[in-house]
Amino acid sequence: MSDPGLAAQLQQAVATMSGWEAAAVVLGIAYLLLAVRESSWCWYAAFASTGILLVLFWNVNLVMESALQVYYLAMAAYGWWQWRHGGSRGGALAISRWSWRAHLLGAGAVAAATLLSGALLHSYSNAALPFLDSFTTWGSILTTWMVARKVLENWLYWLVIDSASIVLYVDRGLYLVALLFAAYLVIIVFGYRTWLAHYRATSG
Repeated sequence: MSDPGLAAQLQQAVATMSGWEAAAVVLGIAYLLLAVRESSWCWYAAFASTGILLVLFWNVNLVMESALQVYYLAMAAYGWWQWRHGGSRGGALAISRWSWRAHLLGAGAVAAATLLSGALLHSYSNAALPFLDSFTTWGSILTTWMVARKVLENWLYWLVIDSASIVLYVDRGLYLVALLFAAYLVIIVFGYRTWLAHYRATSG
């Protein structure tokens, strides 16, 4: 059963949506679809979408999410270079996998950073949902680097992070951004299956 209150809020969000927010949504979806295809053009879409979201998040007081967008801008340039020239002999970068130790180290680092920054934001700022905001931020920092390095498991990390992000954005009234991330969840499953098939075909 659908929630009529939520439906009304979504309709209002669509009605009041700015052109910039719509552009961020379109570019965000384009980024992910291009990433599934391993097209380096995804990084152009990522750079443009990130610039818009930086302003949107700052305006609704998501401090860590705003800072994250600055990192995304730099990673868009880094990812573009890596995908085109980061492979053997300066060629295209191939899909790789992480060891269990690498995953444990990465997850531990995200957990520690989340607890630290969440506690600091809770005590010394008026940031909304400081621990959840911190988790999605530090998790995204790690996972974006994994995308730039074409680590297969990045899709599984995004599945967790984007699910948490939906809760964050709904709480802040960013319903269209939340819908964008809900669409991401579908594309993420498809992206993982596509990259896994490519990895097995090229590494076997």
